[in-house]
Amino acid sequence: MRPLTRRRTTHRADPAPSRLAYRMHRLALTPAVRKGFTFGVPILALAVMAGLTFADPERRGAVTAWVDDIKAQIQSREEFMVRLMAVDGASETVSQAIRDTLKVGFPVSSFDLDLPAMQDTVTSLPAVKEASLRIRPGGILDIRVVEREPAFVWRNSDGLRLIDAAGHAVETAEARTDRADLPLLSGIGADAAAPEAVELIKAAAPILPRLRGLVRIGERRWDVVLSDGQKIRLPETRAVSALEQVLAVDEAQDLFARDVVLVDMRTPRRPTVRIAPQAATDLRQVKMTELGDD
Repeated sequence: MRPLTRRRTTHRADPAPSRLAYRMHRLALTPAVRKGFTFGVPILALAVMAGLTFADPERRGAVTAWVDDIKAQIQSREEFMVRLMAVDGASETVSQAIRDTLKVGFPVSSFDLDLPAMQDTVTSLPAVKEASLRIRPGGILDIRVVEREPAFVWRNSDGLRLIDAAGHAVETAEARTDRADLPLLSGIGADAAAPEAVELIKAAAPILPRLRGLVRIGERRWDVVLSDGQKIRLPETRAVSALEQVLAVDEAQDLFARDVVLVDMRTPRRPTVRIAPQAATDLRQVKMTELGDD
């Protein structure tokens, strides 16, 4: 039979977490969130502290001055000081030009020397072909230079100038006799055509003692000027080949030993030879005499 009083039952709480708590717990265990709490929160805190610190101009100025002072103390240490300049591979004139152009006040910290910019400055000098800069132990600024070698004396409207085989200006010349050992180029654009002039000089080796120089005509072609006023006019193209043809004829028939004034090779298929006026007159008289005898 049933009891008259109803037994009171107790309900225990469910130990399982709620759905929201479960999801939050799983989210906290993901690698990205864990790294965010481990590294992100401290970095964010430091960033906030730094921002609040540098927001004040006085604090910002004090920190900047402190950093600059530390930097200056490091850069001014004895092991970083440069006290001498050494220029290797350059003549005395070029060496002095390099020193005057750089104008480095010694002693100076190596941190204050912009070596790439200084190298560009040195290579911008006309006489310098290549340059390399480095700081040697002992506080020495070492500058190694490769000078341009003069190959021609170029006469233009500005006077005489020494140029290398590529046509780059090296230095000025006061007189032709200063470099009598170099061939003479003349005319506008002769410097730009210097590489072709080198080939012509090589081809003219058999008559080199009689060679006076090369004249650039109209910035298009060359005239070869020899002693005694003799001249060879070369074409715009294949100038070296045309000169070699003339020299072959000279070797076979002593062309330039005669009263030849001009050899015109501007049209290689129809070369023209001009002789001196007196020689032409004498030749005409000889022919007239021969015709009269007949």
